[in-house]
Amino acid sequence: MKDNILTVDSLMMHFGGIKALNDVNFSIKRHSISALIGPNGAGKTTVFNCLTGFYSATGGKILLNAQDKQTDVIKVLGEPFKAQDFINPVQFGSRIWYKMFGGTHLVNRAGLARTFQNIRLFKEMTVLENLLVAQHMLAQRNLLTGILNTPGYRKAESKLLDTAFYWLEVVDLVEHCNRLAGELSYGQQRRLEIARAMCTGPELICLDEPAAGLNPAETIALSGMIRRLRDDHQLTVLLIEHDMGMVMSISDHIIVLDHGLVIAQGTPSDIKDDQKVIAAYLGAEEEEAA
Repeated sequence: MKDNILTVDSLMMHFGGIKALNDVNFSIKRHSISALIGPNGAGKTTVFNCLTGFYSATGGKILLNAQDKQTDVIKVLGEPFKAQDFINPVQFGSRIWYKMFGGTHLVNRAGLARTFQNIRLFKEMTVLENLLVAQHMLAQRNLLTGILNTPGYRKAESKLLDTAFYWLEVVDLVEHCNRLAGELSYGQQRRLEIARAMCTGPELICLDEPAAGLNPAETIALSGMIRRLRDDHQLTVLLIEHDMGMVMSISDHIIVLDHGLVIAQGTPSDIKDDQKVIAAYLGAEEEEAA
């Protein structure tokens, strides 16, 4: 459906005999804020890793509708060869192409970006440099134009700086642009990581526990920022979060995972009274949940 920016169908991720994800199904509506929740070990980050290409899913489909096209995430990562591939030359050529040139960078180019549970900034670079590095695919990399400092080169560099300062302003870090990223407070580093992801021009951003380690005031500010990403920048947000107050206050839709399975989906009001969700979090017996 066109109003769904992301469709996950029968997603599976197995590590040997361990079924981390088993038949996960959900969809994300465009320009919405959705939350993926569940107890520790439920498989939430594994889902993110499959969506963003850090894991190649064992089975199922992940379809991303962004940048005016549909991207099969599993396909662009380079699927394993199957017997029928050797019969169809076009299909064989496609598999060879993605095996050689596929990867997470194609998922990002297709319009999906992410942040990480453990902050992964270039801490010895400045705040501004972190955002410029994120735009390396948009940079003018011709050595000769750089040496000659041509008008085209200067224009490209100016555009990268404009984009970086735009997102620094959104996350309220402009005054820290020349500080080393490692010198920022924990909350500021969280915001910088979101700004860096936004510099890649996504239509869907996946935030992995963005409020982890934040104090209540910082969490409220982060909630407002996420709403602005949706309302002012027409972005779609999917987040993993354990702060249920934040999840319930900002989410349009919630997906609940437990032991690699989706056990509930719906609005915050649907989820808060769902007995299966309560059982998963509180450890009630199955017969009690029923």
